[in-house]
Order: sequence, then structure tokens, then C-alpha cells
Amino acid sequence: MATTTQPAGIGTASGDGAQVASSIARLITDAPVPHPTLLKTFGAMMAREFRVLGRNAPSTFIRAVMQPLLFAFVFAYVLPKIGSGFGTGAAAASGLTFSTILVPGLMGSMFLMQGMFGTTMPLVMEFSWQRTIEDRALAPVPIRVLAIQKITAGAIQAFIGAAIVFPVVYWVHAPGQGPHIDVTNWFLLAAVMVFSSTLTASMGLWLGTVVDPRKMQMVFAVVLLPLTMLGCVYYPWSALHVIRWLQILVLINPMVYMTEGLRAALTPSIGHMPLWAIMLALVGGTAVFGYLGIRSFRNRVVG
Repeated sequence: MATTTQPAGIGTASGDGAQVASSIARLITDAPVPHPTLLKTFGAMMAREFRVLGRNAPSTFIRAVMQPLLFAFVFAYVLPKIGSGFGTGAAAASGLTFSTILVPGLMGSMFLMQGMFGTTMPLVMEFSWQRTIEDRALAPVPIRVLAIQKITAGAIQAFIGAAIVFPVVYWVHAPGQGPHIDVTNWFLLAAVMVFSSTLTASMGLWLGTVVDPRKMQMVFAVVLLPLTMLGCVYYPWSALHVIRWLQILVLINPMVYMTEGLRAALTPSIGHMPLWAIMLALVGGTAVFGYLGIRSFRNRVVG
């Protein structure tokens, strides 16, 4: 009777393969299940933003410092030196310098520029044909958390950009033309700076998700220039009482409330808006543009 012999090693190899497969199955079964939290994921996304910001630190710093440096040099140093412009005559006799008015205005301008640029320009690149935003959308968090992270990153850049104004204006001015800052309410200053930076970042998120990236440069030219020139940067809002229609018209400009809030906190001796109106506009504007920005961001990512 013929017997069938099994080649040597086949049974052993089959047994080893089954054992390896069983070991892998056990490892998969016993592996810890990851439980990502909103806070951890949000922190990881912010850490990535800071790494990118650190790599681009020189260009970011130059972009943040050039505008206040040039304005302070021209208005607080050159014009007083040549005896022209604000800071001479009756204004100088009263002790009011243009740099005193310029500090809150420049800070408001930096909030607008840094907050909007810091939020909108990354979105333009991420929503380009490469669609790198899809990599971020794979994070185990709702899309709205990614939108809030974008607002937070832009607000931090705006806050830093506005803070740079202080040393620039203090160092760059003609003799006797330095700013007279009197902070009597630090809580008010912190609240105005936080809500101003968050408001501009929310506006940047909204613009970056509703405007065609190819038209973004035109939008910035149309939006930033009027907001800055009519945002009470170079004059307090109360000084517009002689042009009553303009004083009422500029109330639709969110930058007015930023600069007026900073004047209330930094130079309370200069006339400014009522605090309730300032905080109502800043808090309400942050809520409205934050909602619009988060909704349009989600629609853009999902669509």
C-alpha cells in the first residue's frame, strides 16, 4: 500500500505561519485604542502653526515692524524736526504730541493688518489647487475646531504685531515728541487687545473663505485702505464732530472701535467713545464674524 510522504519543513512552516498570524491578531486586539481629545488635537495644530511661524520669523517680524517704524519716523520725528504738521504751535504748547494720538491708531492698524493677513494668506495657499487644507481636515476633530484654530493663530499674530508698536514709537521720535501713555485700567487694555485681535482674525477667516483667491489682492486694496484711513488712526473719533455725517458713517468701520478702545485704555485724557459702545462693538463683532467665518470655512472645506 503506497504511503504519501509530506516534504520536510512544510508542516513546520505552516505551523509557524499560523503562530505568527495568531500573534499579530493578539497584538492588534490588545493594542491600546487612541482617544484623541479636542484639547490635545488643538494643541498639536497650534504647535504646527508656531513651528511654521518660527521658520518665517524674520519675514513676519519685518512685515510687522515696517509700518509703525515708518509712520513713527515720518510723523513723530521728521515733521516735528522741520516744524511742520501736528506737534507744533498750539498742540505743542498744550503738551499733546502726535505720537500720543498715533500709538492707539497704529496699534489698531496693526491689529487689522496682522490679523487679516495672518489668517487669510495661509487660507489662500491651503485652498489653492493643491488643496492642502484636506490634510488638516483629516484631524479627529470637527471642522469648526480647525476654523477656531485658524482664528486663534491669526489673533496671536495680531496681538504680537500690535505690541511691537510700543517700543517702536517710544524709541523713534523727535526730542520732546514722545507719547504720553497713562494706563489706568490694565484689564480694559487686555480686553480691548484680545477682542480686537480676535475680531480681525475672524474677519480674515471670513474673507479668506468667501473671496476667490485670485481676487484677494484686489479685495485687500479695496478693504484695508478705507478701513485704515477712516478708522480714526490719525485722529480721535470725537474730533470728527465738525463733520457730523462722516462721524456717523465711520461707525460701520470695526477699526474705529479698536482705536477708540485703545485710546480709552492708553490715553484716557484724549476724548474717546463711551466704553459700553466700544466693548459692545468689539464683542458683538467678534461673535458675528466668528460665526460667519466658521460657517463659510466649513462649507468651503466640505464643498
